[in-house]
Amino acid sequence: MPSPFDAVLAAPFGKLGVRAAGGALRELVYLPERTPTLHSSDALIRKLARQLDAYYSDPRATFDIPLAPAGTDFQHRVWSAIRAIPCGSVITYGTIARQIGSVPRAVGQACGDNWFPIVIPCHRVVSASGIGGFSHHTDGYLLDIKHWLLRHEGVMLI
Repeated sequence: MPSPFDAVLAAPFGKLGVRAAGGALRELVYLPERTPTLHSSDALIRKLARQLDAYYSDPRATFDIPLAPAGTDFQHRVWSAIRAIPCGSVITYGTIARQIGSVPRAVGQACGDNWFPIVIPCHRVVSASGIGGFSHHTDGYLLDIKHWLLRHEGVMLI
């Protein structure tokens, strides 16, 4: 059975499934460590892999990968607010909700629907009472990935 991804890249926390088309990134998906790696000769995916490796070496590294259009206007407002969060910082769902005139639950849903995690660093958004969820999950390997990303960026949460 063919992979649903154009590439599956190794990461320090597991794997990342990559979908790309038309010279733009369509989606990044966090995958368990056991997922087989799938290499690609696509220039965009190779550029993404280099930029991800740079991020794994230095969390202040930046991304300039073109992103395919995805999401609603509301999600774009949330994702723009997320992109403004500096590396090494976190902000709460409630704070973003106040910034854009919404409610924390809706912001959390938009975070979970993020098509481009790491590039749009939704891991930097937390609950007022702790780490919150991640990719619509509150436990398991996805939450472990959120912990890894925050520790990598120098954020320590209990």
